[in-house]
Amino acid sequence: MNMKTIFIAATLSFGLSLPALAQDVRWDMANEYNENSTHGIGQLVFSETLSETTDGAIEITNHFGGSIGYKSREHFDAVADGALPIANTSMGQVAGIEPLFLLSSLPFLVKDAEEARLLWEVGKPYYEDVFAANNQVLLYASPWTPAGIWANAPETSLEDIAGLKIRTWDASGTRTLQEAGAAPIQLSWADVVPQLATGGIDAVMTSADGGASAKFWEQLSHFSAINYSMSLNMTHINKDAWDGLSDEQRDAVLVAAEAASDAAWAALDTRVTENYAEMTSNGMTIIEDVPAEFLDALNEAGQSVYTDWLDKVGPVGQEILDEYAARRGS
Repeated sequence: MNMKTIFIAATLSFGLSLPALAQDVRWDMANEYNENSTHGIGQLVFSETLSETTDGAIEITNHFGGSIGYKSREHFDAVADGALPIANTSMGQVAGIEPLFLLSSLPFLVKDAEEARLLWEVGKPYYEDVFAANNQVLLYASPWTPAGIWANAPETSLEDIAGLKIRTWDASGTRTLQEAGAAPIQLSWADVVPQLATGGIDAVMTSADGGASAKFWEQLSHFSAINYSMSLNMTHINKDAWDGLSDEQRDAVLVAAEAASDAAWAALDTRVTENYAEMTSNGMTIIEDVPAEFLDALNEAGQSVYTDWLDKVGPVGQEILDEYAARRGS
């Protein structure tokens, strides 16, 4: 039994028992990433659980790989305006709209899945307020595995990355790598493979999961596990679409969101190991023991990101970081 089936079965066994729902609902759900990514897996759990718990009264058509025509950076406004009813969005890519969304990809803020989930729990009420102020409802988050550098050589020193044309997904990574001497280019996911193919970029900063789902080994040979961040995708729904549901339908959506969240976070337990096995079987060289002096240099390069972020977010940013540090015990 696969992970999606387990979570749906558990939801049906212990979750909702719904009366007949008021009306059938059909939603198109956007996701710029692949179906076999962690976020795709969580989204399938969400849509399948929702269909099962409502006896098909709420059905979602999933559009993976940006196939509906929207990139992550366009999702936030599209859902707010109702052009999309629901989307699964890489939040760093919409940080230009709301800088709070950079929180999960601040450099080296979390070191493992437990800390990534703690940071999400601390930040969640603040995220919810931002979505509510923009005619949206936040449903759940799904994490990326730790970000590293995909390239055609080991990238384990400042000398290695000097002038490197490397893709980043948000302002945090862009600023950090600029300060470290690289030549980063911020790109949406849909633009990465075409830019690799044409030589527009030579390397990609993303997770093992992201690169494996896109088969980067067809163009790149090495993955340096710098563990830069564990950023989040968030699933959010148009508030008018939400308000148009019956109470029972909203309950069903929340149950499905919890199942999707649990599935995505649970996947972290084995996902990196599975990614590395697949990468190795396809000829990739994985550098897990990245020199401490390189990581220290990247960490120092990223300090200006914190300064800029706190300037933009204001006192609430420091409140979040302080609460996270207190709950983490550091």
